[in-house]
Amino acid sequence: MSKENLFNEEAIAKLKELAEDIDFVMMGTKLSSLPPHLIPMSTKDVDGDGCVWFLSSSESEHNQNINKDHNVQLIYSKPDNMSFLTVFGQAVIYRDKSVLERYYKSADDAWFDGVDDPNLTAIKVIPKEAQYWDTENGKFISLLKMGMGAITGDEPDLGEHGDLNIPLSN
Repeated sequence: MSKENLFNEEAIAKLKELAEDIDFVMMGTKLSSLPPHLIPMSTKDVDGDGCVWFLSSSESEHNQNINKDHNVQLIYSKPDNMSFLTVFGQAVIYRDKSVLERYYKSADDAWFDGVDDPNLTAIKVIPKEAQYWDTENGKFISLLKMGMGAITGDEPDLGEHGDLNIPLSN
């Protein structure tokens, strides 16, 4: 696996590609305690600044944790494609109606009483550090390449990994 660090727009594009393709993420809060609090979340968007957006309840444990400590860890995993992403960042909770309307979809009715639900919040994660692992061909092709490498003695190109260097945003 080759190492390729990405910067600025390229880094944001890779983060967006992986986060939106994988969609579900484990969000870790209360990082200074063991064990941290982990919960599955669905990614709503990765905006043009590389910030990752979610919807959440103001009464949730992870919202309460974010109110005390803004540090969060996002862990994305799609083993079938051998795609992985981890993001460490600062979370900010929004209640602004225009923000909620931007991210709320009818599927969210399963968790909330519409966009006017008084407990509805949006969480914006501002990346501070991010790393990715990605194979362009998926698991099956990677296994074939490993097998061919074992036969030929050549080191197979299994994809890339590296740091995503995203300019700090607000």
